[in-house]
Amino acid sequence: MDATVRWGEKRYNSLDYYIKETFHEKLYKLSLNAGCTCPNRDGTCGTRGCIFCSRGGSGDFAADVSLSIPEQLRVEKEKKKSKYSGHSYIAYFQAYTNTYGPLEVLEKAFTQALTDPEVKVLSIATRPDCLSVEILDLLERLSLIKPVWIELGLQTIHESTAEFIRRGYPLPVFEEALKKLRALGLSVIVHTILYLPGESEADMLETIEYLNRQDIQGIKLQLLHVLKDTDLYDYYLEHPFFLPTMEEYLEFLGTCLCCLRPDIVIHRLTGDGPKSLLAAPLWTGNKRLVLNQMEKSFRERDIWQGKHYHAL
Repeated sequence: MDATVRWGEKRYNSLDYYIKETFHEKLYKLSLNAGCTCPNRDGTCGTRGCIFCSRGGSGDFAADVSLSIPEQLRVEKEKKKSKYSGHSYIAYFQAYTNTYGPLEVLEKAFTQALTDPEVKVLSIATRPDCLSVEILDLLERLSLIKPVWIELGLQTIHESTAEFIRRGYPLPVFEEALKKLRALGLSVIVHTILYLPGESEADMLETIEYLNRQDIQGIKLQLLHVLKDTDLYDYYLEHPFFLPTMEEYLEFLGTCLCCLRPDIVIHRLTGDGPKSLLAAPLWTGNKRLVLNQMEKSFRERDIWQGKHYHAL
């Protein structure tokens, strides 16, 4: 099979390809901050966040929370001018848990983002245990204006790992949230982390196979980053655990890709933490090199998404 016939220049169903096919133009992502916190930080189910989470709540690249949403949009658009000459964007609420807060505050923030004429999609990162009836109703109403994508942080299906990383909810909670979101017609993207401490390649592939059976529209495959000033960093110093070299990661990533259902849109295959915080693996700091080597590896090994996928 010539995978390039299916997804343009890529050997997988990339977000870039999906956007161009769907919106007929490139959309640039603007990372916004609604000023939310997280039940894993405010004492509801924890106080220190997930073990790998930075003080920025995974929103280290997000806009300044002291600014209003219209101001954040303006500042972020200005930053993108050197890379992007277009005027179409995805408003991405990334930091912390973006459905965890007063309904009126969230509604104002999301509505302000959506009413910007240059914003074509609203993307919201959240937890599956933070989707109340009121929030679901809000998301449904917003989806009538423009497309709404919901990103759920799953990381792994294995309960022992989930307990170690302090995820704070069991797998059935994810399944129920997914069912409710899909019933409203919302697109769901699932965030997973590869090479969590103690997980074998077989364990990671079990997470991929599980997600193949779920009604999801997108996935992020993120290599675990050890960031300074996190509990994971302290643990890593005391109990060094295995993290792959770039070559090892790309080889296993290809295996994951071959097993992944081909209609799932891939929003990420690697990821990069802030260089000032990154402790390991340091090779991930060279994003351009990683992406170039990834494409080269896929070509040389004849990798494409779904190569070994068999529908049940």
